[in-house]
Amino acid sequence: MKNKWKISVMLMVLTLILTGCMYPTDERAENQIPDQVQLDGVQRAIDEFRADTGVLPIKTRDMDTDIFIKYLVDFDKLVPKYLANSPGNSYEKGGIFQYIIWDPENNPTVKLVDLRAADAIRDMNIRFLATKYPTYKEPITTYVYTIDYEKLGMAKEITVPSPYSNNQLPLVVSTDGHVYVDYSIDLNLFIKENNLTPTPGEDIRNLLIEAYPVVPAYSLPYTVNENNEPVFMFDPTKENE
Repeated sequence: MKNKWKISVMLMVLTLILTGCMYPTDERAENQIPDQVQLDGVQRAIDEFRADTGVLPIKTRDMDTDIFIKYLVDFDKLVPKYLANSPGNSYEKGGIFQYIIWDPENNPTVKLVDLRAADAIRDMNIRFLATKYPTYKEPITTYVYTIDYEKLGMAKEITVPSPYSNNQLPLVVSTDGHVYVDYSIDLNLFIKENNLTPTPGEDIRNLLIEAYPVVPAYSLPYTVNENNEPVFMFDPTKENE
């Protein structure tokens, strides 16, 4: 079981590296925030490319790739004919964002992935490899746990800056050994501020996708409980059903 987990984690670390973590260290402020002008420019370029070719300018990925990072924009197909340069806040130019196409079949829309999440998860996975297995602490649900940083010899937990608020988001680990960003804080805040009552069973991450340019990547599905509070909607025993 542990060997299978180690192989799985090593593959995940490699995937995180290939999908853009360890981005260039250009710390200019304009490269650290979403920019609507750049988003609109990429959207126009994609629409024009699709009108000319009948396809979308995306990089080929495995079918089982996480939906949030599955359809990466291939700027090599857009520059320079449809776009003068890759956006300044994109990974390709030293920014913290990877540009993706959301809902490519029905309504291809340009969105962003915040690569600081990928960096944090990669760091956590490497630390777990050093201890040969995840360090679980308190159960959040049957299949999702907090991380025991003390067992890792760490005085401070690893967090991720939220792309939606000023919050620092914690990491969690599932019973199959995968690390995720926990967006519960932001989801709860969004629901309360907008007086929403989602239907239990629906994936409420879609609320953030519709409202913001950045998608909640590297996350588990969420729904709401009877108190209208975000809860994980994850059961690995049913994933292949």
